[in-house]
Amino acid sequence: MQLLNPVHKWVGLFIAILLLIFLMCASIVYGYTDTTWKMAIDAFTSFNGSNEHIVIESVRLPRSLIAAAVGGSLAIAGVLMQTLTKNPLASPDIFGVNAGAGVAVVIAMTIFGAGNLELFTWLSFAGAAVAAISVYGVGSLGREGLTPMKLTLAGAAMTAMFASFTQGLLVINEAALEQALFWLAGSVAGRKLENLTVVFPYLAAGWIGALLISAKLNVLSMGEDVAKGLGLNTGLLKIGIGLIVILLSGGAVAVSGPIGFIGIVIPHLTRSIVGIDHRWVIPFAGVLGGILLVAADIASRYILMPQEVPVGVMTAIIGTPFFIYIARKGFNGR
Repeated sequence: MQLLNPVHKWVGLFIAILLLIFLMCASIVYGYTDTTWKMAIDAFTSFNGSNEHIVIESVRLPRSLIAAAVGGSLAIAGVLMQTLTKNPLASPDIFGVNAGAGVAVVIAMTIFGAGNLELFTWLSFAGAAVAAISVYGVGSLGREGLTPMKLTLAGAAMTAMFASFTQGLLVINEAALEQALFWLAGSVAGRKLENLTVVFPYLAAGWIGALLISAKLNVLSMGEDVAKGLGLNTGLLKIGIGLIVILLSGGAVAVSGPIGFIGIVIPHLTRSIVGIDHRWVIPFAGVLGGILLVAADIASRYILMPQEVPVGVMTAIIGTPFFIYIARKGFNGR
């Protein structure tokens, strides 16, 4: 059911935020180490140095915060990419942006032996930018120019190319294989709070930037000719969208590795709830993206307990059927 009344949308957003907070709290409480809600409260009010309190403060709290931030960032990036390209399949992982950011970080691990978080962040941004520009350039070739189908094919080709580069680098440097594979699996487990603090300013800048251009996105979604007729500088807006996508995707990959399908599932779910007004779509997508990734992370702890499944696997399980549905609806249904 779509929320049409602004009051209903505010209520819906408030409920979604409460659900996100509840799931983040549940993420802090539940897992392999047996803890309770009281233990979680005591860990922050009267820390006693016990194993349970250490796990809550040092492991689960960062994990919960990172999942919420990464999920929201990827969801907003997906909204922006779908609006920019007019492609229902557009998302950072489908269009190779995540893969580009990933191969840049793997280069740092395997060739330069780097482990600096700030370096990973900048390389991730650079890889995301190269991938985005490459996909846009390849998709624009030919007489027909830029089309949704060509963009999707270009994204698939670039993703495959970057994946091949990544595998080749790991074969060359087997010493970095374990570290790189752990990161490439796409996970928020084992990450420290400093992983988030390094990239948080860039993610926050992306969130704010997306909100600031939300009204202009409504104009752009009506078509480029209409937008230009209404006085919108579409070229400058597209550059701004690209920079925001790079900030959000690059920052998310730097902290958690490539996590797929958030950017394609959440934008469509959000529009089914609040419509196409980006002033509502962007904040709702950010919250719902956080909800999905935090929930997936909690579920990943129980699928093969006591072992954990990388959260990237969980999002793939959720997202693959949805991707197939959107692909059929978006192309065959037109």
